[in-house]
Amino acid sequence: MHALEKILADHAGVSSVKTGEIVNCEIDVAGINDLYIQVVCSFFEIGGEKVANPERVLVFMDHYAPASSVKQAQIQREFREFCRSRKIPGLMEVGEGVCHQVLADKGYSRPGALMVVTDSHTATHGAFGAFGTGVGATDLACILKTGKLWFKVPEIVKISLTGELPVGVYAKDVILHIIGDLGADYAIYRGVEFTGPVISKMSISERMVICNMSTEMGAKATYIQPDEKTMRFLEEKGIRDFKVQTTDPGFRYRDERIYDVTSLKSKLAVPFSVENVNDIAQHLGTKVDQAFLGSCTGGRIEDIAVAARILKGKKICPQTRMLVIPASKQVLLDAIRLGYMAALVEAGAALVTPGCAACIGTHEGLIADGEVCVSSSNRNFRGRMGHGKGRIYLASPAVVAASALRGEITDPAPYLASQ
Repeated sequence: MHALEKILADHAGVSSVKTGEIVNCEIDVAGINDLYIQVVCSFFEIGGEKVANPERVLVFMDHYAPASSVKQAQIQREFREFCRSRKIPGLMEVGEGVCHQVLADKGYSRPGALMVVTDSHTATHGAFGAFGTGVGATDLACILKTGKLWFKVPEIVKISLTGELPVGVYAKDVILHIIGDLGADYAIYRGVEFTGPVISKMSISERMVICNMSTEMGAKATYIQPDEKTMRFLEEKGIRDFKVQTTDPGFRYRDERIYDVTSLKSKLAVPFSVENVNDIAQHLGTKVDQAFLGSCTGGRIEDIAVAARILKGKKICPQTRMLVIPASKQVLLDAIRLGYMAALVEAGAALVTPGCAACIGTHEGLIADGEVCVSSSNRNFRGRMGHGKGRIYLASPAVVAASALRGEITDPAPYLASQ
């Protein structure tokens, strides 16, 4: 069996599973974000009274953080009341940050875990050797009531990364390249394993980017085999309760792909599809109205660090606004402690409350008719970040920072190579 299959088998209490089989599994982590008050409604509609495992449930105030309308405020109030009445201790209040980063910061992301969140980018947690997947409101309500959920065992594909990343090229460029090559439907209801020497050299943060963006090619879940970097991360968090799964020798993947990243250039996903990927050279000079650094894809400490490296001692283009949204409170505190946030604010960036912010298009950084935003987030669909005629270019945090500096889409490599 594959490691992902072993996680499902372990949580279903069976010795083995096979592709296409339906299994009923105990859930380790059940997360609800504040977009999904329907979870609470559905819980009561199906006769829910007592939450099965309240200590395994987390509620995140991240998509509406802080509330920018009466409706949003009411939703958050109802979640708070639900957590109090059902004795759910894991209420992550406004300012804690985006669910996926908070789960990593607080030690919930760990090898062998089965993690389910009402967010499509839950595949992020494959970076830790977990089985992470997104579900809808009714599924999560069933978990609240029973502690379990059914899964169909997915096909597994393997993507190997070889070579050496050039200066100014990052995990975001790699995964955009893969999505552009394979398409948005390549991995629908498939597990995707990432491996190879490039993955081994990547930090945990960069691995999270790879796994997070795999949702944009349809991945049900992702997997990176835990290694020494994973163990160091867990040790720093004081995490000792986990079970590392490994893939059996000779396991047959549904498909295998190899990418040599040695000659890779900075990439952009251009409007209005994540699979519409071009080399940055095709869009150099495109005027940028807003540069957005943040989200569960591009708001971690390494992302803020590279932006500060490019912008420190300089000034953002007067015709361009830059928003910096740390992915979590912990990231914000680290960025302040290390001086990165001061460098960005002094350069002219605006600091926004940790959370999803403009990524989801509900508040804090929407774009107007015809405006262009270069963003470190994960989706560029029409109307995703505001007006339907606004245009979103997805890029690495380095591209976002360099573009904010120049006021136009800019290759970051010269700024990084000269330092």
